[in-house]
Amino acid sequence: MKFRFWGVRGSIPSPGPRTARYGGNTTCIEVRTDDDTLIIIDGGTGLFSLAQSLIQNKTAAIHANIFITHSHWDHIHGLPFFTPLFVRDSRVRLHGVTDPVTGNGIEHVMGVQLQNSYFPVSETQMDATIEYHTLTVGEAVRVGDATVNNVVMNHPVTDLGYRIECNGKSLFFTGDHEPFYNIHPDGHPEQAAYERWMRERSAAIDAMAMGVDALIVDCSYTREEYPAKRGWGHGTFDSAFALALRTGAGTLYCTHHEPTRGDDELEAVFADVLARHASLLGGLKVVLAYEGLEVELGDRAR
Repeated sequence: MKFRFWGVRGSIPSPGPRTARYGGNTTCIEVRTDDDTLIIIDGGTGLFSLAQSLIQNKTAAIHANIFITHSHWDHIHGLPFFTPLFVRDSRVRLHGVTDPVTGNGIEHVMGVQLQNSYFPVSETQMDATIEYHTLTVGEAVRVGDATVNNVVMNHPVTDLGYRIECNGKSLFFTGDHEPFYNIHPDGHPEQAAYERWMRERSAAIDAMAMGVDALIVDCSYTREEYPAKRGWGHGTFDSAFALALRTGAGTLYCTHHEPTRGDDELEAVFADVLARHASLLGGLKVVLAYEGLEVELGDRAR
């Protein structure tokens, strides 16, 4: 199994000379299983570049399974520009969770973007076969020779983290995730109950990420920046390192880079957090994700 980053920025695309090395497109990860099944995690603007690559290298019908972590713009706004949607022999299956507030399934994510006010082409004009699969939380889905499972992360909207396993290899992507904190002060009557709820949620996430070969995590902020961003639903480099060490990950990939942070600043922040954690890492490898980075996973059991 292998995967490739096509978008590593968060919140909004940030192309330009300051982000040329790591890339300015928003979240999109291509996964290829051992039998070459195509799984795509999230449909940020990086999805367009992936689509162009698929078309240019097309030797057979394109069958894509797209798993959406959540419906915020930076994770979906490449979907209408996914070129295989306009190719007759393509099949695109979109997976995602029901919005508990509205009750809308994953098909609503595409439907909203394809309204005439926002996009000139309707779904009826797309030539591909388009399928929708609204996931149940915790539901394991078989896709080709891989299994995709999910867990609810911590974000202002329902956000699924995805674990993909194939023939002894595994990766987990958090989507957008903020470590839990107790919203109730000491002495509040609901403080203890909320603490128990946080522990249960955190344990479920840790269990889903446990022992993966590749752990891909939202590292939007530094520890100094985080207090001003609390409640926005994003993590820090430090919280990502903590998750990787708790769960025994093989390699941590830091992604969802803050859009105002240029490449030089990003490298400086990364160097600082690496230096502070150097004595704790043990066998953990840590990588700053960039567009075009491709990783082939080996079976750590061998």
